[in-house]
Amino acid sequence: MNIISYNLNGLRSALSKGLADWVSTARPDVLCVQEIKAGRDPLDVSALTDLGYHAYLHPARKPGYSGVAIFSKEKPLAVTEGCGQDLYDTEGRVLRLDFKDFAVLNTYMPSGTSGPERQAFKVEWLHFFRRYVRELQAAGVPPLVIAGDFNCCQQEVDLHNPKANQKSPGFTPEERQWFREFLADGYTDSFRHVHAAAPHRYSWWTYRAGARARNVGWRLDHLLVDNRLAPHIRHADLLHDVVHSDHCPAQVELAF
Repeated sequence: MNIISYNLNGLRSALSKGLADWVSTARPDVLCVQEIKAGRDPLDVSALTDLGYHAYLHPARKPGYSGVAIFSKEKPLAVTEGCGQDLYDTEGRVLRLDFKDFAVLNTYMPSGTSGPERQAFKVEWLHFFRRYVRELQAAGVPPLVIAGDFNCCQQEVDLHNPKANQKSPGFTPEERQWFREFLADGYTDSFRHVHAAAPHRYSWWTYRAGARARNVGWRLDHLLVDNRLAPHIRHADLLHDVVHSDHCPAQVELAF
């Protein structure tokens, strides 16, 4: 089971840059994408459904903003759009597909970079999301693979210049503490499970100052796996050479 998470920074934009050709070669079983940025007109995803994927979209109500989607080869047993909280569902933050042995939860978390008010919104969201996932666990939802752009780094190894960013959104002490506690609830960071403390591995680079070419980045995109699924992890990576966005895809392969 090959699962890929990819912040596209606009689905239309990524398709215009050859996304469908790459998907036809990579052939993920489940492709979770974030920041689809749907406009007032429905998104045309026929380039992906023509490859044999079932398409599930949860756009934000605001045109050109946020939103998530999942493309799956296998038809899921159940689809859940949103998290049941209008405050977050209007921004298209969560989409879940349930399969026989596991469920995939795709999330696009707030960035907090536009100012203190949005950073406060982000922190509230993080605590809500942890409670929400715990409630799913208690309700008997299949073991989760949580895919998405978390807009958070966990450790200093996860960004190029940690010393200068100790208080920057995405690496504040509160966010790092949240991430430690979230993993302690029973989740494995699939990338670090495979690559341990490997340095200089990032998934996002600003468009400014040639950051990607110089590998001045942050690891914001994660595939967290329920600890019950961790023994099934066969491979995980960041696909740095795939370029349709300011992010690159994150990948995990599970063998059942």
